[in-house]
Amino acid sequence: MTPAVVPRTWFRPAVFAFVFACLLAGAAWAAPKDKERWDSKYNLDVYLFGKEPTPFLKQNAGLLPKGKALDIAMGEGRNGVFLATQGFEALGLDISEVGLRKAHELAREKNVKIETRVVDLESVKLEKNAYDVVLCMYYLQRDLFPQIKDALRSGGMAVVETYNPDYRKYNPKFPRQYLLETNELLEIFKDFKIVRYQAYDDGKEAYSSIIAQKP
Repeated sequence: MTPAVVPRTWFRPAVFAFVFACLLAGAAWAAPKDKERWDSKYNLDVYLFGKEPTPFLKQNAGLLPKGKALDIAMGEGRNGVFLATQGFEALGLDISEVGLRKAHELAREKNVKIETRVVDLESVKLEKNAYDVVLCMYYLQRDLFPQIKDALRSGGMAVVETYNPDYRKYNPKFPRQYLLETNELLEIFKDFKIVRYQAYDDGKEAYSSIIAQKP
């Protein structure tokens, strides 16, 4: 029996370029799908995650250096708007235009102003040495961490919180890749000063939180 042979045409540059372009096109479709999904989630009369900031942020806001704050994956704005009420100049990034529109509505309700930009966080380039505080709450994209660290000015602080492995006790179907590993935040920010850290489990949710200061 004659063994199967892969046609050499597959290795021609033009064919390779076509296949690569198809792969890129497939990746390009991810952003519109994510945008549609989150626009749909936020398209409610109420705020999906409420109007109050996360307790960890609220309890520790007094530790943060005043100035420019970047809220990554701002959503409907509860955390970024809170910082604006505390005197920060807040900029929020998110893929959902609907969510950011609600963030502006919340800001008006609180008598503060915020700036927002609709961006695809999977391809965003954060400005370096530009912010005194960078928030990333309940959004885990590991390749953003180096950018978060670079985006902070010296003395600036990162505030990060999201679910950890114990969360699957309460939500077994939650995707494993979107959970922080045990002590992962401590490892990521090992070259920063750890100002606050917690691994929290209240019997309903489990998450890890950190405030880390850039040298």
